Formats: sequence, C-alpha cells, structure tokens
Amino acid sequence: MPLMLYSGCCQACTQVGAAGPDPLVNNISAFRDACWRFLRPHTIRGTALGSVSLMSRALIENSHLIKWSLLFKALSGVFALICGNGYIVGINQIYDIGIDKVNKPYLPIAAGDLSVKSAWFLVIFFAVAGLLIVGLNFGPFITSLYSLGLFLGTIYSVPPFRMKRFPVAAFLIIATVRGFLLNFGVYYATRAALGLAFEWSSPVAFITTFVTMFALVIAITKDLPDVEGDRKFQITTLATKLGVRNISFLGSGLLLLNYVASIAAAIFMPQAFNRTIMIPVHAILALSLVFQSWLLEKANYSKEAISTYYRFIWNLFYAEYIIFPLI
Repeated sequence: MPLMLYSGCCQACTQVGAAGPDPLVNNISAFRDACWRFLRPHTIRGTALGSVSLMSRALIENSHLIKWSLLFKALSGVFALICGNGYIVGINQIYDIGIDKVNKPYLPIAAGDLSVKSAWFLVIFFAVAGLLIVGLNFGPFITSLYSLGLFLGTIYSVPPFRMKRFPVAAFLIIATVRGFLLNFGVYYATRAALGLAFEWSSPVAFITTFVTMFALVIAITKDLPDVEGDRKFQITTLATKLGVRNISFLGSGLLLLNYVASIAAAIFMPQAFNRTIMIPVHAILALSLVFQSWLLEKANYSKEAISTYYRFIWNLFYAEYIIFPLI
C-alpha cells in the first residue's frame, strides 16, 4: 500500500510538472516586462537621478531644515516625475509604431507585446496620476510647469503638430523638458517644501545650464540609431540630412565644450565649487568621451557601434547627476 501511494504521488507530481508554469503567472510577468520596456528605462533612470540629485543639493544647502515628514512628499514628487516621463515616452511610441518596427522592434507595441489600447490606458493613467500628485502637493506654479512639460511632450509626438518632424523644434522641446524644467522645477519645489523662497545658487545654475546643453546633445544624437527608419518614413532629422559621422562629431564637440566650461568654472570660481571633485572628474569624463568617439570612428559607424555610443552618452548624463551633490 505505501508503495502504491508513493507511485501515485510521483505520477501526480510528474503531471503537474508536465503542465508547466501557471499561465496566469506567465501573463502577468509578460505584461510587467512590456510595461517596463514601455517606460524606456534609460529615460526613467535619468529622471529619477536628476530629481534625487537636485533634492539632495537643496537639502545639503539647508540641512538644518530637514524634516522626516518631508520624505513622503519627496517620494511622491519623484513618482510624479516618473509618471510624466512615462506619459511622454509612451505617447511617442503610440504614434511611432511603424517607425519603431524598423528602428526599435524590441519596443513592446512594435513587438506586439503590448496592445495600443493598453498603451493608451497607461499614458492616461500616467498623466492623470502625475497631475493629481503635483496639484495636491506642490501648488499652482509647479503644477503649471508640470503641465507645460506634458504639453510639450504631446506636441512633440501627436499629429497634427508632431514637432519631432522639425529638428530645431524637437531639440528645443527635449532640452526644455529634460534640461530646464526638470532641474529648475525640482529645486524650486524642494526649497518651497523647506519653507524657502527660490534662489539660484552657483551649483544649481551650473547643473541647469550643463544639463540643458546635455539634453540638446541627447536630442541630436538620439536619431543616430534611427536613420534607416526615419528615412523610410520621411522624418527629417539632422542625422538623415548631415550623416551619422557629422552628427556624432557635433554631439561629442558640444559635450567637450560642456566639460571644458565645467573645469573653467571650478578654476575661476573656487568659492562656489569643490575643485578637488569637479576638475578631475570632468577631465576623466571628457577623456572617456574622446575615447568612445574614437571607437565609433574605428568601427566605421556600424549600427552596433552607434548604439553603444548613444548608450555611453546616457551614462555620461547619469554620471553628472551622481557627482552633482558633491561639487
């Protein structure tokens, strides 16, 4: 009898194993993965790092005003910014399905892993949730800045505006949203939460200018991996007009100017910046950019090398926010 029970248990276990994992679990996992890709993680990292970095700077400058009660407000602010980011990159994917099937077939809508209906649900949720959080916690001025960011993200992608068709307008929108609005808005909101009026400090003026220029470079170089699809769908970019090599040189050149200006600011304004951090770190970042540009040239601007170069640009972007509280 025990032998028969043992045999029956083994057979049942074998049948359960043969049935495979629970389909519901698989579906949930697949949807979660699609949503994460829909958010474009590299942009989420930039938004989260930027907001945390600016908040940290404001708190370092006014450490005597820090209260634990502000933690929830800070976290809700970061979540609202991530929602805004999700709305902007999401609406772009909804209207770029054809282009993405050529340029970015791994994105969830283009790959068929996320339906357009689900994508619309997500972007509407992001917009409504972000606006509610900001409106209830940060006052009318920050809400207006947040709304401006959503509006610019909308006209960038949505017909009949679709400003991404026009290189200069596209660059200005990206630089404004990711550069000025994010940095100014987060610093303003943090000081307001501390009960302080807005006041520029040299480091905050520096990072706002630096990142606005950096966002312009991202706007220029983001089209490098997409030349094939942009030409097919008659999207005019600097990369399609001037060529990959020229645009990569332009992007690297502008970033090098940024780094040279950073080093100069530390040299001529020692009272405002931590020279022991700012000078050597920016020199190292500049040299690494030169090396990456040389690797791109050596690879003859292959599609893989272009993608590697663009990812490296984003890594430099992250690095600037990581070191900012220390400068």
